[in-house]
Amino acid sequence: MKVNVRGKNVEITDGMRTRAETKLDFLDRYIAVDEDTVANVLVKIYSSYHKVEVTITTKVGLLRAEAVADDYYSAIDVALDKLESQIKKHKGRLTNQHRENLMDEFVETANNDAVIQELVRTKRIDAEEMPLDEAILTMEMLGHTFFLYTDDETGRVALVYKRDQGGYGLLET
Repeated sequence: MKVNVRGKNVEITDGMRTRAETKLDFLDRYIAVDEDTVANVLVKIYSSYHKVEVTITTKVGLLRAEAVADDYYSAIDVALDKLESQIKKHKGRLTNQHRENLMDEFVETANNDAVIQELVRTKRIDAEEMPLDEAILTMEMLGHTFFLYTDDETGRVALVYKRDQGGYGLLET
């Protein structure tokens, strides 16, 4: 597997690169990793914390995790723990008989503690046409963390959401 470690506002040391490479070795336990698999690790340094984003493109799909901590080594540990639980969750989902061909990409493990996810509820809505500020106000009034609507300027379906770091985000189709 190729591991690309990049830094934003920080110079990547050999120790940081080695830590990321050795920590990513756990992937062999869960998925079939070959030399074409690429893991991208982005390290961002802010004034009071470090942020690590790990993105891996595999035959199974895109795996991504990010974590924030006081130092790089804690952040990389947390991000890879998130990645491992994400892989376990996806492995459970892929036990569905319709995705039999993708199951071959997963390596069988002795303790398969993945939980199979099932659809609990389906809800249909009409995405009303409105401006962005009205969509944010409606989302806040409903007490939701996201709101689906039709943008009055573009006429396309869009989704506004609350960001963990504060503020709002917008997904446009």
